[in-house]
Amino acid sequence: MSTLPHALRPWASILAKFPLEVALNLGPLVARLSAALGPLRAPSEREGGEPQGYDGLSRRGSFDRLLVSEWLWALEAPDELVRRAAFGELSYLKPSFRQPQRAHRTVVLLDAGPDQLGAPRIAHLALLIVMARRAEAAGATFAWGVLQADPRRGWFTEVTPATLGAWLNARDIASPSAERLLAWREALVLDARPADAWLVGASRLSRLVGAEMLSRIEVSEVLAPDVRQLAVEVHPAARSPRSVLLDLPSPDDSVRLLRDPFRARVAAPVKTGQHTRVSGFAFSADGRRLMLFYEGGGVGAMALPNSPRATLARPQRMMPRSDETFLGAGWRRQGGLLVLTRKQGAYVFRGQLQHQFRPHGPSAFPWTLRDTQAHPPIPARGQPPGRLTTYLDALNRECVLLSGLDDTLYFFEEDSASRRVVSAQVAQRVIAAAHVKGSSIVVTRDENERVASCMRLGIVSAKEVRQIRLQDSRGDTLWFGASHHSGHPEAGLLAVNKVPGMWCLHHRDSVQFVTLRSGLRVVGVGVCPQAKGEAGLLALDPDQRTFWNVGPQHQFRLAVAAADVVHAEASHAVPVLGWLTTEGELVLYHLEHEAVLCRLHTGGGG
Repeated sequence: MSTLPHALRPWASILAKFPLEVALNLGPLVARLSAALGPLRAPSEREGGEPQGYDGLSRRGSFDRLLVSEWLWALEAPDELVRRAAFGELSYLKPSFRQPQRAHRTVVLLDAGPDQLGAPRIAHLALLIVMARRAEAAGATFAWGVLQADPRRGWFTEVTPATLGAWLNARDIASPSAERLLAWREALVLDARPADAWLVGASRLSRLVGAEMLSRIEVSEVLAPDVRQLAVEVHPAARSPRSVLLDLPSPDDSVRLLRDPFRARVAAPVKTGQHTRVSGFAFSADGRRLMLFYEGGGVGAMALPNSPRATLARPQRMMPRSDETFLGAGWRRQGGLLVLTRKQGAYVFRGQLQHQFRPHGPSAFPWTLRDTQAHPPIPARGQPPGRLTTYLDALNRECVLLSGLDDTLYFFEEDSASRRVVSAQVAQRVIAAAHVKGSSIVVTRDENERVASCMRLGIVSAKEVRQIRLQDSRGDTLWFGASHHSGHPEAGLLAVNKVPGMWCLHHRDSVQFVTLRSGLRVVGVGVCPQAKGEAGLLALDPDQRTFWNVGPQHQFRLAVAAADVVHAEASHAVPVLGWLTTEGELVLYHLEHEAVLCRLHTGGGG
């Protein structure tokens, strides 16, 4: 852990057990809490004990302990002796005392109940590191446990991945009780005035019977708009209280600290029945759901897990009836699976759209093209349905866009009374459509075939589609990506194909160029932790198994699939890469945490 800042070296032995990025997130919290707690003090001479000679010099004392050399002033310069005494410049012998021998230890009991779920547990984690190092520095033993746990099962004496793993799983719906606190005091043999015993939790711990003589650390989340902080109140048993505010890490880093700070666990394979055989997948228009395409024409939508520990949600599924064909599928902006079907020559939505009463005729149509005679093609056998994204028109009605079946964008609107769905072709030469940064964006290519032609971002609003030209984009591919840093003003992290083998990356308020070696196939764009958060292209190797992150100044291997990959793509809302293999394994991989979130065995890859 030599890469830790110098200020964190006192806790390096414990922080070294974490990945570097996690240790750097915990470091500021550990340093601030350590300053608020202070060192574990040994008993001083004021606490008494048997006299045991002298131990050094002091500027304070009685004249019977005045150094013999100081008495020379009384003989040679009495006035100087008086002056030195008045200004505290005389030297005295410092007495030493032999303290009574007793077990010197630190005890910490943590509340894992509902009052401390979520962000306060990050402070608990930092406090355990502080307390362990604090006891070690004073030569004291260290013991800690969870208040809700049964003390007969024992307690912990170290802060290690194994003990913290038990603490991570110790979340409880019950609040601490006086009976359980009494059991802990008896098990740990805490007398009426323990030397260094602490309760960590909410302020209600002070009202428990038996907590009167214990020190407390109260942790609460600051409830204020746009504030991510914890308020920590330190109440030592024999000293005045102190308080400190802790700035929380980013939301993703906070989730990692609470879920899997050691990356010790990997996602266990989840097997599904043969009737749910997946032939393909795609991320929804907002990038926050996984759309599953089943053999037989069915579709599903599944929430993305946020860690390998998360329970895998059961997908919402829809299967086509005998008289209908699925044309497109997506996840509505207000929530819910939405499927566009073709049934007996008419279009029908399966899923509830947002309607608004129409007071004065039709609203303004934002598209310059409206061809009601053009209709989307029927997907071929084995071809997945198109992708749906929605936007709200001027009357707050939800309108649906279909892309991905060909290079055309289709518009669909449902009448709230008759449920009749009307369609129109509204854009041509469409490359991609997604919901990015709160707006629906449609990417098209210029109508002309000149060398100077380029892509355009169409920002869809209720009354217009604002066109933004992308310079140097003569290729035919564009990828949106997820990043905490700024990128393109309208689209965030963006990778644009300039010419074959050359890409433009819009990231951190700049445009950088990436040259891709022959054979690599781009499947998305994302950040690279090994390159300190710089963006890069997500590319599949010619071996059809190895994934790379390729940036302007870096190239790192991300992961290797267990079998040949038949489809892969990345979400533009969260840093997650997904791939489907010929063996039917669907894998979700978190780019920032460098961990597999989910392995879904579906029986075949189509």
